[in-house]
Amino acid sequence: MHAYKECVLYDRPCIECGECDRCDLDPEKICDNCKKCLRMEADYRAIKIDGVLTEEEALEGEALPPPAPPERE
Repeated sequence: MHAYKECVLYDRPCIECGECDRCDLDPEKICDNCKKCLRMEADYRAIKIDGVLTEEEALEGEALPPPAPPERE
C-alpha cells in the first residue's frame, strides 16, 4: 500500500483501499509493473507540453518556441 494523502483515482482523501495498486488488465492481480497494459491500443493520445503562457504573456505577443519534431516509436 502507498501512503498517499490524496486518492490518485478519485476526488477524496486516500482511504488505503488498494485500488490504485490493481492491474488494469486483471483487477484481481496486484500490479507487478509487467507493462503489458502499455502495449495495448489506447482510447486516448497524449501530448507533451513544452511550456505554458500566462494570459499577460500571450497579450504581450511573446513568441512560442518552435514545435518539436514528432517522436518516432
